[in-house]
Amino acid sequence: MKHYKQATMTIAGAAAILVSGGAFAQSSVTLYGIVDTGIGYLSNQAPSTGATTGGKSVVKMLEGVWGGERFGLMGSEDLGGGTKAIFKLEEGFNIDTGAQGKSGLAFNRASWVGLDNATYGTFTAGRQYTPYYTLLSPYSPTTWLTGAFGAHPGDVDALDTDYRVNNALVYTSPSFNGLKVSGMYALGGVAGSFNAGSTWSVAAQYLAGPAGIAVGFARFNNATNGGGAWSATSTAYSGTGEQGVSSITNGYQNAAAQQRFAVTGGYKFNQQWDVSATYSNVQYIPGVNSGFSSTAIFNTEGVVLHFRPANVWDLAAGYSYTRATTANGIQSAASYQQFNLTQLYNLSKRTRIYVLEAYQRANGQTLSTSDKVVDATASIGEQSAASSRNQFAATVGINHQF
Repeated sequence: MKHYKQATMTIAGAAAILVSGGAFAQSSVTLYGIVDTGIGYLSNQAPSTGATTGGKSVVKMLEGVWGGERFGLMGSEDLGGGTKAIFKLEEGFNIDTGAQGKSGLAFNRASWVGLDNATYGTFTAGRQYTPYYTLLSPYSPTTWLTGAFGAHPGDVDALDTDYRVNNALVYTSPSFNGLKVSGMYALGGVAGSFNAGSTWSVAAQYLAGPAGIAVGFARFNNATNGGGAWSATSTAYSGTGEQGVSSITNGYQNAAAQQRFAVTGGYKFNQQWDVSATYSNVQYIPGVNSGFSSTAIFNTEGVVLHFRPANVWDLAAGYSYTRATTANGIQSAASYQQFNLTQLYNLSKRTRIYVLEAYQRANGQTLSTSDKVVDATASIGEQSAASSRNQFAATVGINHQF
């Protein structure tokens, strides 16, 4: 009897393994990531937030310059009929310190689940990018200039990778003869107000041979005070979307709502040359308790030229111009000009070394966090703001993907 029970258990275990193996045969899970670090130089770094004098140059470790560091899992399961269940969990981190990309968030870069069908499109729910970013990104300035240096001043138009949205529902269509559309709504979860704290976005992308164009819109509503207006003590955005601030936008971070409209496009001349261009309009809309009274508007135009002289080299140059409005007591509108260069050498398909340079010049006036009119200061990409109108940055680094 003992031998019989053992044989029965063995057969049952083998059957369970075969059944589970059959299920897993229709599923896939991929482990992936990026590690990126380098040594960088920044001129005129402000000694403290809001300082306009006393800046010094600095040489320091810079992580995630070419690509934001991450560690993630993504997978799918075939449900039949052309439909798949899909998911993504992605954690950002700092290789130089081992710290999380955002404190308290285990999967701060992405955490979503959804369904995908080649005929009907893709639906996902969770923490994720807006369609504004996703469909415009192929022609954004950060494709060949990188977000850490190449984003527009202070990443004012959110074409870098810092802007993700919580509680988001996203639908993206399949491509219809090159046309793809996407829409998103993120629930604010504020009792008594469906709109407060919500984020919504729509975008469309059209690809035709060597040319492509994309247009997108995103609006972020404040959750404070139930109706989108800020309380007198509010100093930061409260809602489903992340709203980064910089010396460019410090005075407007207590807006009742923020909205962004952008158009990006590009053309590939041949295997060596391609060009991309960007236009964006960003608005900070005041509420009854905001620290400013009139809508602040930032318009940005930019162009990037990419050249690949050989399979192992990528070279790029870019220029952008940002101009703000003269509202809220500002007599001379702030403006920012930025120049970028990239030299990238591909050691392999997964590993590259890079050298980057950026220079920015600021003019005019802007608002400080205390709602005072101050001279505009430079702020290159995601780096520390300058203490003056000029800033130069350079770095050499290595990027590995797995």
